[in-house]
Amino acid sequence: MSLLTPTAARVHFGLLLVLRVMSGIGGGVLLPAVHALVARWSAPKYQSFIVSAIFTGIDAGIVVGMLVSGVLSDYGFASGWPSVFYVFGVVGCVWSAAWFFLCYDSPSVHPRISSVEREYWHSALGTVNLVARPPTPWRKILTSLPVWALGVAYFANLWGYYTLVSCIPLFMHDVLGFNMTKNGLLSAVLLLSGGFVIPFGLLADWLRSPGRLSTNVVRKASCVIGSISTGCMFILAGYTGCNRALAVTVMFIAAACISYPLVSVNQLDLAPLHAGKIMGLTHFVGSLGSIAAPHAVGALTCNRSTRSEWQNIFFLAAAVLVVGALIFVIFGSGELQSWAKRSENDGQDETTDQPEKLTVAEQTV
Repeated sequence: MSLLTPTAARVHFGLLLVLRVMSGIGGGVLLPAVHALVARWSAPKYQSFIVSAIFTGIDAGIVVGMLVSGVLSDYGFASGWPSVFYVFGVVGCVWSAAWFFLCYDSPSVHPRISSVEREYWHSALGTVNLVARPPTPWRKILTSLPVWALGVAYFANLWGYYTLVSCIPLFMHDVLGFNMTKNGLLSAVLLLSGGFVIPFGLLADWLRSPGRLSTNVVRKASCVIGSISTGCMFILAGYTGCNRALAVTVMFIAAACISYPLVSVNQLDLAPLHAGKIMGLTHFVGSLGSIAAPHAVGALTCNRSTRSEWQNIFFLAAAVLVVGALIFVIFGSGELQSWAKRSENDGQDETTDQPEKLTVAEQTV
């Protein structure tokens, strides 16, 4: 889709729109697939770190994209901006080939891992059959308050995140006066702060270890602290005046504090073997935030894109983050849900009448 985008843009806007929709559909399956694999390729006690590391890869891709896109737009081949789509289209094709060669459902079916690694996964995950796909309790999932609370928290965090990723470059250009190349460079520097999520993930797993805090407390605390901190930095960014260095520093801290990678691990807490489906549902809700944030920016900056208009944008983003965190604290959960467990009385799954093997989380308990 990326390779075809420049041509589509020249032919007709409708064709360009179709390609972007198809690209979104292709990317939409990624995160649910990732969570389904994380449940089968990670020990539960390390899952905060694992998910944080994976989401750091997303930030790293955005960093590289912003750096390279700014330079290619100004100096690239094919009249500048089309070269961005050509370069990353080729990268996507190469990555896909590597993925098809390396990725398998679980350690038990991977043909190339060593016996030592296979034994490690056996000891870390137990004898649970991770290749099995138990029936999905859709009614339970769709009526679960913790699932919907997670969806709302995801919506709020992606609103804040896309305010940073998609809209801050506009703020830096219109208000701070950076050119395209410097804009790409500084926007990428902002997202380098995403690397802080890895030590935050390690800290979350350390706090969840026996004798410390429950997973429920850790997940809710991470969401509240991250959302409130990011919201405060947003508001402060609107009052930095013409001080470019201070504005960039404040936005760097905002990007470092945003908690959506630590929120995203919650699907694995609620139901490990259904984490991919829950991720699909909650990410759909969250994606509405990623759509709404740029639209809000467009509506609030339709006059002149002034500093006062951006102050309103930052206040709105902060409000959305705080409300999302409060809903997650009240209705969310970090515990394995009853509908994801096997009945203790008769050895039957609560959503079916068939015996089912233990989930990863139950093996750990």
